[in-house]
Amino acid sequence: QVQLVESGGGLVQAGGSLRLSCAASGRTISRYFMGWFRQAPGKEREFVAQISWNGVTTSYRDSVRGRFTISRDNAKNTVYLQMNSLKPEDTGVYYCASKSSNWDYWGQGTQVTVSS
Repeated sequence: QVQLVESGGGLVQAGGSLRLSCAASGRTISRYFMGWFRQAPGKEREFVAQISWNGVTTSYRDSVRGRFTISRDNAKNTVYLQMNSLKPEDTGVYYCASKSSNWDYWGQGTQVTVSS
């Protein structure tokens, strides 16, 4: 059974930073793309960032590029999302996911709230 557990969310003022972590168990993630998604109240879940199995290739949604950085430590079976210069519109529940053919495993999410 694959489990992804996010942590690191919280309440932060606009302009602040948070670092999210996603710890995986039951699957060695080193062979898989990993990603972060978020869902704001009343909105659909949206893609935030993804990283290739070896960390060489990353991609971001336009609104976070230059502020967020996705990284991974395959030895620790963990993926990170460093979020800087946070804005109120970054508020939401952040989920990590792993991808084989599709985004097939998801964590339970961690709440990020950015106050203005």
